[in-house]
Amino acid sequence: MRCDIFCTVIDHFGDIGVSWRLARQLSDEYGWRVRLWADDLTTFARLCAEIDARAPQQQIGNVIVEHWRTDIDWSRRRIEAADVVIETFACHPPLAYIAALARRAQCAPPRRAPVWINLEYLNNEDWVIGCHLKPSPHPRYPLTKYFFCPSLIAGAGGALKERGLDETRRAFLANAHARTALWTALGLPIPTSDATVVSLFSYENAALKPLLAAWRAAAAPVVCIVPEGIGSNAVARCLRLPSPAAGSIAAFENLTLCIAPFVHHEIYDRLLWNCDLNFVRGEDSFVRAQWAHRPLVWQLYPQNSDAHFAKLDATLATYAADLPTAARVALTHFWRVWNGAVPASALDWNGFWQHRGIYAVHARRWAHQLNVLGSLAAHLVEFCESVHCGYGPAARNTLS
Repeated sequence: MRCDIFCTVIDHFGDIGVSWRLARQLSDEYGWRVRLWADDLTTFARLCAEIDARAPQQQIGNVIVEHWRTDIDWSRRRIEAADVVIETFACHPPLAYIAALARRAQCAPPRRAPVWINLEYLNNEDWVIGCHLKPSPHPRYPLTKYFFCPSLIAGAGGALKERGLDETRRAFLANAHARTALWTALGLPIPTSDATVVSLFSYENAALKPLLAAWRAAAAPVVCIVPEGIGSNAVARCLRLPSPAAGSIAAFENLTLCIAPFVHHEIYDRLLWNCDLNFVRGEDSFVRAQWAHRPLVWQLYPQNSDAHFAKLDATLATYAADLPTAARVALTHFWRVWNGAVPASALDWNGFWQHRGIYAVHARRWAHQLNVLGSLAAHLVEFCESVHCGYGPAARNTLS
């Protein structure tokens, strides 16, 4: 199967992060020939050190990476549409490419027509089940686009997860030398055994200042690791520090602030595994934190008219459903404060973290529940190959 994935980078690192993970998994695990079209290779290079931001075309591992530029004259380019076309987050492939896709669909045998997928953002609201795999006929061409909805609830598309991730995580955590080497590689001191180690990856957040104040006054040491960028600059303003560089360390009462370099995917996974609690944002890091088997706090990307609050509440209803009442109430309140649904003055760190033992057990149990739903790539491959081989509507019944 040949696959083209299109990605526009509009949400910091989340869009390209998801697209890159999916491209590698389809190529490495399923043998698909994948071409990833990305419009911002400079941002992409922050996640993948092998990317040359100046190259119009390059191969990274088994994936061909194309620079998707708006100044390309697609009408003069020989376009060969793939077997599977994935537009991530409704990014709209070039019109000339869609026309080429339509030509291929018209010429292809009935059982070899191309498959066009719109990969949606992760969502856990009830309507997602009805939208997942729903066909959408093109208004001009004889093409059908299918909506594929990543989700943490049964009946939808699942979440991205590579084969062997659990084995890699367990091997890392069992290797004391590897865990120590991670801190050295990040240029950070090894936390003491009595410290709560927290990773903090966030957008601008009104609740950040009271959270840092709570950590400064905490009964036990808190080591906060912040990747350099938007989050580290916000933390620095709250603590009245100059803009921090990677490797910077500052102590404030019981809080030790450590600025980590922005790292590629594999190292970030190890950081999540090595922490007691992970604050994550957007979609990609949120999913990775769940596979880390660690307690987490999620910050959604803010939307107009506070539309993200409905997504937050739907996720809380799913994620926190099996928690004991007190722990569920504390977690729900903390996540809502962190996302601005409740005033920042209501933040209660001690009320939340007193349930840390329960959250740790729940995080492991939750990851096992997600495994039962199956991985996003596996569902996507099964659906695309079924449609491409002519099985049609039966694919929907077997996947939903």
